[in-house]
Amino acid sequence: MIRQCYESDFSTIFEIINDAAQAYKGVIPADRWHEPYMPKSELRQQIMDGVLFWCYEEEGEVLGVMGIQPKEDVYLIRHAYVRTAIRNKGIGGKLLKHLCATTDKPILIGTWADASWAISFYQKHEFRLVSAEEKNLLLKKYWSIPERQVETSVILANDKWPDSSQK
Repeated sequence: MIRQCYESDFSTIFEIINDAAQAYKGVIPADRWHEPYMPKSELRQQIMDGVLFWCYEEEGEVLGVMGIQPKEDVYLIRHAYVRTAIRNKGIGGKLLKHLCATTDKPILIGTWADASWAISFYQKHEFRLVSAEEKNLLLKKYWSIPERQVETSVILANDKWPDSSQK
């Protein structure tokens, strides 16, 4: 079952994000990695900044989480994670499909350029990489991240985002 997360899910969201983010360790630039990957204070700030978390739950256990955040004329998919022990069972895809169905606005997703599995996942779900030039503009417009993270990230967009190569 997919449902909106409650305040009482905060610890579970924190646990799942930091469990699943272990996949980034040794993959993303070392200067971007820290323990925990997302501290509780940062997670609270993300929620205060408008990230609305949804979860996939089976038999009362939350197995995956994904956030969506409205920003001006788009929505951002934020912090998409599934428990390490049960990855590759379609949970992330179900969450992504559900969140995409909640809006007619374009959806953008930022991820690490070296996280090839994440990029492949989004491409499998009909998101496309935007150009490096467009990525830099979008990250500065819709995200609040350090310049180093801009350098080491990519953006994927759904079909509602205009394809700049067609302009």
